Amino acid sequence: MEKLFIFDTTLRDGEQVPGCQLNTIEKIEVAKALEELGVDVIEAGFPVSSPGDFNSVVEISKAVTWPTICALTRAVEKDIEVAAEALKYAKNKRIHTGIGTSDLHIKYKFNSTQEEILNRAVAAVSYAKKFVEDVEFYAEDAGRTNNEYLAKVVQAVVNAGATVINIPDTTGYCLPTEYGEKIKYLVEHVDMKNAILSTHCHQDLGMATANSIMGVINGARQVEVTINGIGERAGNTSLEEVVMAIKSHKELNIETNINTQKIYPLSKMVSNLMNMPIQPNKAIVGRNAFAHSSGIHQDGVLKNLSTYEIIDPKEVGIKDNSIVLTARSGRHALKSRLNLLDIKVDADELSQIYTKFLELADRKKDINDEDLLILCGRELNSTNRIKLEYLQISSGKGMKSVAVVTLNIAGEKFTNSSFGNGPVDAAIKTVREIIKRQVTIQEFLIQAINKGSDDLGKVHMQIEYNDVVYYGFSANTDITTASVEAFIDAINKIPV
Repeated sequence: MEKLFIFDTTLRDGEQVPGCQLNTIEKIEVAKALEELGVDVIEAGFPVSSPGDFNSVVEISKAVTWPTICALTRAVEKDIEVAAEALKYAKNKRIHTGIGTSDLHIKYKFNSTQEEILNRAVAAVSYAKKFVEDVEFYAEDAGRTNNEYLAKVVQAVVNAGATVINIPDTTGYCLPTEYGEKIKYLVEHVDMKNAILSTHCHQDLGMATANSIMGVINGARQVEVTINGIGERAGNTSLEEVVMAIKSHKELNIETNINTQKIYPLSKMVSNLMNMPIQPNKAIVGRNAFAHSSGIHQDGVLKNLSTYEIIDPKEVGIKDNSIVLTARSGRHALKSRLNLLDIKVDADELSQIYTKFLELADRKKDINDEDLLILCGRELNSTNRIKLEYLQISSGKGMKSVAVVTLNIAGEKFTNSSFGNGPVDAAIKTVREIIKRQVTIQEFLIQAINKGSDDLGKVHMQIEYNDVVYYGFSANTDITTASVEAFIDAINKIPV
């Protein structure tokens, strides 16, 4: 297989995002994780831009061992000198210099000519070669640069000693076929000597990964990426997407040095350090990347993972896929989750639980394992003598709370109503009047399972009757209902 070099610019291009700046200690932490991940090149910063960036490149150079440490510059001698100084401790060092080559950049950014830009490009590479052997040249806005002129510039900088030629789609403008053809044109029209072509694609039109893959297919052997695709504007090419696309398509006969099982932990680290949440539907590392909520999909995945998954989540460091139980889930998914929880049920019990599951799922966005444990605990022990059939509460600011309750006691239904000091007090008073037992509530504990306002609330109740203590428990998205059910659960344990 041919080697594809992974050039990570999370600490340079990725860190340019407003609000995502890292301090030196944090940058070192990420750099070490990138080394463990197996990236070949770490672009550590733009040293001339600030003392902080300079220091970060110095300290990262000291902290990591085998990856090449790269420093960005403009085609300016001072930039190159500062970069070389910042890289003095790097075991393997690279200067990344370049200049804009599109007509738009030449005319409006540099107020220059194609010939002058070509000369500046060659001069920058030649000057950088005085400090380091490994020099990468970037043709900024190559995506919108005329191919013939781009080839001329590339040939000139290769002749000057550049070892890597970066062809950026700086604005994310190119279509995948267009970008692939650009790389192919350079392969066919430039004597690359021992240099390689590199992709550097942006996400403005959502095609960064597609463009990078097309670049690789057409001859590029380095891809420039960031963790989670962070970067300027809409972001850069995502490391995890490119790496897993290459790994999934063996027919490309290309491999990387990435230990893919470390992708997800590093993704979470970068997200947390940069305070950049990962969108749930983000490929490879998003919360929903390996989640299945459709009953049809769940059934297929449970029978064979390959029906709906092209990647084993364990390959990227995720423990397992997620069968998200929702109102769209079928009995197969529910039974599978119950089995994982070591809850064994027969067909009749499953039907009863499934009916209650759907009722709960209609009230909640999704059902977690604790919800199921509570649900099954209640349904598998549904032989209680006293059952809550109906509960209605009227309550609010400036009004007296009133509850209407219907209980099923040994098959006979009883209804009553009471006022109370709040909805829970009104409901429990009504239950007391129906059952006619003098019980004392000794402890009444309400606890939310999770933080969401739509999640289940747990209620633990401790009552005393004839000097004996009984415990009750229930859970419901309606905390008043949970309180009444917990009270009734405790009463049911009193011997008849």
